[in-house]
Amino acid sequence: MGNILIIIITCTDYHLHSPMYFFLRNLSFSEICLTTVVVPRMLTDLRTDRRTISFAACLSQYFFHFLFGGTEIFLLTTMSFDRYVAICCPLLYTSIMSQRLCFLLVIFSWMGALLLILTPIFLTSQLSFCKSNVINHFFCDYTPLMQISCGDKHLLELIHFLLAFFILFSTLVLILVSYAYILITIMQIPSAKERQRAFSTCSSHLIVISICYGSCILMYVRPIQDEDLDLNKGLAIVNTVLVPLLNPFIYTLRNKQVKEALREVARKMFSPKDVRVSM
Repeated sequence: MGNILIIIITCTDYHLHSPMYFFLRNLSFSEICLTTVVVPRMLTDLRTDRRTISFAACLSQYFFHFLFGGTEIFLLTTMSFDRYVAICCPLLYTSIMSQRLCFLLVIFSWMGALLLILTPIFLTSQLSFCKSNVINHFFCDYTPLMQISCGDKHLLELIHFLLAFFILFSTLVLILVSYAYILITIMQIPSAKERQRAFSTCSSHLIVISICYGSCILMYVRPIQDEDLDLNKGLAIVNTVLVPLLNPFIYTLRNKQVKEALREVARKMFSPKDVRVSM
């Protein structure tokens, strides 16, 4: 609900028609998709004793989970670049962050995630599952699928590890470099009020990055262990339920423009309308 509200507000309020909110709108959409892939099925399984899923549906869930999750990682990186340009090159912001570049960055985020997941999905579809037909998870994630598969899976494990390492650490390096320059620029601002204002525009983004990257690195950039499945399930809940739930609050409660837009929407919806009586 919160992410839908962000999409509606950033689309309808012309004050929020800027690159930052364009990226935030796409991030909210990817989180809605990610939650839709996992949560409805999880809630259905909690209400019934018959918890079965076909292989095709399981593979589809696996595919879309990583597609939307990878897109979210790329969008967070893009938003860091946007903040870097806004704070470090404010006079060139409108010329650098043109509408064309913003569209290209968003398209790259979606297409990059799609292209990177195709090979692991194909290799997973070729696996045989002879150990068990019970997945120790609430959705079809990579780790539980590897636990019940048999045959030679070393190539898939290597590709998955390298892709996870590349996506997470390459984007994390770009984010850290961007914020290093941002921090240097902010510390050079003479006014304490302006420094605080600049920090406030980045703090929400840094909170989301910390939660998202921390859970993803613990889940995917380490060897698979049987005893780690319970930890993975907890981290998966953070990624698929908690982060999409908290993000609207994190971005709106610390953002004056979004709060003003929310107040304006509430005023239009709940204020009494003028009633004209003709005599």
